[in-house]
Amino acid sequence: MKVSLKISLLALAAAVAASPATAATSRTITVNGTGIVTTVPDEAQFTFGVSTTAPSAKAALGANAARMNQLIAALKSAGIAPADIQTAEISLSPNTNDNGSKVLSFTASNSVTVKTKQISKAGPIVDAAVGAGANLVSGPSLGPSGQSALQRRALQKAVADARGRALAIAQAAHVRLGPVMTVSEGSSSPVQFAPAPKAAASAATPVEPGSVQVEEDVTVTFAIR
Repeated sequence: MKVSLKISLLALAAAVAASPATAATSRTITVNGTGIVTTVPDEAQFTFGVSTTAPSAKAALGANAARMNQLIAALKSAGIAPADIQTAEISLSPNTNDNGSKVLSFTASNSVTVKTKQISKAGPIVDAAVGAGANLVSGPSLGPSGQSALQRRALQKAVADARGRALAIAQAAHVRLGPVMTVSEGSSSPVQFAPAPKAAASAATPVEPGSVQVEEDVTVTFAIR
């Protein structure tokens, strides 16, 4: 019975001795940090398509295929690599009268997504597509290449921003900043900032790259002493 009592007292003493250390390590500061990298987009993406209508489905699809082949050939002649031309959607649908009781014609549509890394040639590419018969045009979607490298730079800035915020809080609270305990990441999509459209020097469709911001956000918990 005495041995059991002695062991219990030793365990209680160890718990009491450990509690201040546990309390000390639980003292933390949690802050958010934001890192932003601004760059000029060097890639543009468009969607070009052709829509044709004919009395029969076969005629609509055949006419559409002929014009679409002309469009793709024109895009390649404008300098777009075959690897940067991808079919986006093909559709065929009937057109009916007002009450839907009779099919009047059929409309066929085909579109391709086109990517170029020469934004200065983006306007002439649009003009070449329309000149070849494109009557469906959307875009551009402008963005930077090397997205991963930009995100890493933004993350570095976000962590540095978090440390600066934590240091300011620690100094104001008269404590010392300790090591990082936890870090979690949250990211944002690139935000585009395009300048006002400029007057075109020629008849080519103007495309202005503007700039984009890549933003990364982190939440960091620091120990304090």
